[in-house]
Amino acid sequence: MLESVQYVTNHQGERVGVLLDLETYNQLTNTSVDAEILTGLSQDELTALAETMLSPKAQAQLDDLLAQNAERQLSDDETATLDRLIAQVDQLNILKTRARYTLNTLKGTSKVA
Repeated sequence: MLESVQYVTNHQGERVGVLLDLETYNQLTNTSVDAEILTGLSQDELTALAETMLSPKAQAQLDDLLAQNAERQLSDDETATLDRLIAQVDQLNILKTRARYTLNTLKGTSKVA
């Protein structure tokens, strides 16, 4: 079986290029087609991102504002802060989901190889 990566060297033995087998090339180029895949991150970084949460301070503020909102006791500034925090939670959940999706996709490709 051919190696998936081979290097091209110059006369001094320095690596100046790389050759990929077709399967490896297709895996690398196909992941760029899927816009949900997070590229350029290690597995440890993806795992950390997938497990990320709001800071304790932001979570406490969110909990407090949600409780006040349930009692309809928010000022306009507090409503704006609540909206901002909810938007941050939404974006964080999207990133976490994309990190988990990327991890699952990477696990799926390593099982095939």
